Amino acid sequence: MKKINLKLHHLIISVAVLAFLLTIASSLWSSYHTNTQSLQESTLETNHAYAQKLAMTANDYMKETLQTLNISAEEITAIFDDENKLLHEADRVKNQTNTFNSVAIVDAQGEVLATSPQSLDLKGKTLTSKAIKEAIIQKKPLISKPYKGITNRLLIFISVPIFAEEGSYLGLIGGTIYLKEDNVLNEVLGEHFYKDGSYVYVVDNDGRIIYHQDKSRINDVVSDNKVVSEMLENHSTGAARLINSKGKDMLAGYSYISIADWGVVAQRSTEIALEPATKMVKQMLYFALPLLLVSLIIILWASLKIARPLQQLATLTESSMKANEEKNLAQVPGWYYEVIQLKKALIQSLTFLHGQVSFFMDQSTTDPLTGLTNRRTLNERMQKWTSGNTPYSIILIDIDHFKSVNDTYGHGVGDEVLKFLALKMKKATRVNDLCCRYGGEEFIILLPNTSATEANLVAEQLRTEIERTISPTGKNITISAGIAEYPLMASEPETMIRLADQCLYEAKEQGRNRVVMAKDISIVL
Repeated sequence: MKKINLKLHHLIISVAVLAFLLTIASSLWSSYHTNTQSLQESTLETNHAYAQKLAMTANDYMKETLQTLNISAEEITAIFDDENKLLHEADRVKNQTNTFNSVAIVDAQGEVLATSPQSLDLKGKTLTSKAIKEAIIQKKPLISKPYKGITNRLLIFISVPIFAEEGSYLGLIGGTIYLKEDNVLNEVLGEHFYKDGSYVYVVDNDGRIIYHQDKSRINDVVSDNKVVSEMLENHSTGAARLINSKGKDMLAGYSYISIADWGVVAQRSTEIALEPATKMVKQMLYFALPLLLVSLIIILWASLKIARPLQQLATLTESSMKANEEKNLAQVPGWYYEVIQLKKALIQSLTFLHGQVSFFMDQSTTDPLTGLTNRRTLNERMQKWTSGNTPYSIILIDIDHFKSVNDTYGHGVGDEVLKFLALKMKKATRVNDLCCRYGGEEFIILLPNTSATEANLVAEQLRTEIERTISPTGKNITISAGIAEYPLMASEPETMIRLADQCLYEAKEQGRNRVVMAKDISIVL
């Protein structure tokens, strides 16, 4: 058998080609892996925060609903024997808010005394559902489990007892929410703020879906879903990656609604959430591959003329993912023209590739729409300042009536409004301040070494500028803001954000288009 004699330049060429391929592959894989991790964490954080916000909103709304029914029950005590006044009260409770699809006043035996709307034709009939019986027996405010009512609708019944002045039980007043029809849950929970495959659903304490954007899913039992079981068993809040009941890989955030013993889940398809990572790899190849190919041609040509110096270069190329290899390449002896040129080409190529990796890594920390930093960078900066005891203030900003902007002008104009606010934020802040898109129409400004009073001046300046400037809608818009200060008002980043969020909520309650500082209101965490 004839022995094959390999020439040195063949070996050098082979090593050089392999090294470049490994460099490209390892660079792309490292970037892809890092970006997918970042995207997954960011999506889980976003969905967790959104689920918590929805749970808090729903909890507060249910409290207000029970308070409304309690007030009505006190009024009914004095008119319990007056049929016309009971009918009027039932109509008033139904029409004063959009909470209930129907309202009923029932005596202690379950007989309907008055309803709204009266077209239900239930007056004089005795209700025998488990929810009614339970409410009569327990004689306390109740939110029922889903059941089919006398009208054959799937509903939830919310009721409070009616007592006479001497304390005897007279009956109850309650309202229904028709789960498979337009109801208050659609307005309280709304539609998820991204048009990106994300959605929200709510389950009762049996794991039965009572709200879903796909009404055909309502009444399905999903208790085997791991986040649903965790949330309902431990009354917890959190985020996790899971395979849902339909066999799809999802990134879900969840939170418990204590007053109703429900749970809310906000989730997004993992495939859609990680799609930007694939696009990033394609962009890297688009920008880096031509230069790498030119560099490789230079290497192939120079390898025919070089021996030992090229072997050194090839060995270093194999480990070119290290950040300091450019320095090692520069130290390779270059005593003739070919080696000098090859060293330059390799250094330029690796510098460019590392620059591209750094660029796209930076992209993973930036909101693609507004160009502001995203929540990941915000959390890192707040944690760093808190760990280092650096005083700072936070401004949490929300665009007033932003949903009506999207509904009236479309999401394209809505995006332009978000970019408009982002630009105004940058102009209103200093170089070392951090402007961040927190989620949807909410933004945050971090101001290091700044008191809440100083931050209030910045927020007021921004609010005034927004109010008097024509927005992309062709009209003026307004913003509301909440302010908190570390360490004077809170000792942890999460507490800071909750303080600012409550201040923002107070600004909304006071009529919007205003700024509220934590020290100006009474806050209970």
